[in-house]
Amino acid sequence: MQLKQIKYFKSNITKNISNIIPNMIQTVYPPVCGICGKFNKNYLCKKCENLLKSESEFKIEIVKSECISFDHLYIFRYEGIIRKMLLDYKFNNKSYLFRSISNFILSNKEFCNMLKSYNTIIPVPISKQRMKDRGYNQSYLISNEIANKLNIECNNNSLLKVKNNIEQSKLSKEERQKNTKNAYILRNVKNLENKKIILFDDIYTTGNTAMECYKTLIKSNIEKISVFTIAKD
Repeated sequence: MQLKQIKYFKSNITKNISNIIPNMIQTVYPPVCGICGKFNKNYLCKKCENLLKSESEFKIEIVKSECISFDHLYIFRYEGIIRKMLLDYKFNNKSYLFRSISNFILSNKEFCNMLKSYNTIIPVPISKQRMKDRGYNQSYLISNEIANKLNIECNNNSLLKVKNNIEQSKLSKEERQKNTKNAYILRNVKNLENKKIILFDDIYTTGNTAMECYKTLIKSNIEKISVFTIAKD
């Protein structure tokens, strides 16, 4: 079998596997609003959507540190309803909440048009051990849903996490920077060349995770990198 054929089969296998988890979640969990729990085919009822709207900001800030400079897009302050949702989603096995959060993001046309100006969305990866323990990458589920609906690429196989470090939420500000150092590597670099990339994560606290990912991604010939998070602490 030729090398091109092998690469083609591998690519298709990866794509199929990446869709298994979201489809399984949809099968196991019925469509209910992620806030009030009432049946809703959109996973977010109008009343709760308006509640989220009242707490949302949809802001863009420029982050500068040392030789780093990028746009940071975020929707909420890390408090109130969204804080509870993200904690449940990330730590309490409520993986189905990815649809409620994704659909709220997708309901803002202006923000979606902004996202469409990028070629690729890259979810912040988690380690193999964290994936084994949690069963899903919370950033991938949301970014993949958004990418599918907006018809942009979701690249989940170029930025990898090779260090199974302590969760950032358990560390002090000083410890977080050391914790993320050399945690990520790049592969399939050619897939990123001349692309406008948006790096997606759930929460932005000190920014160390985003900065470390940025430093890793910038090693390739990328045209632009921005960071998009749901909430900023």
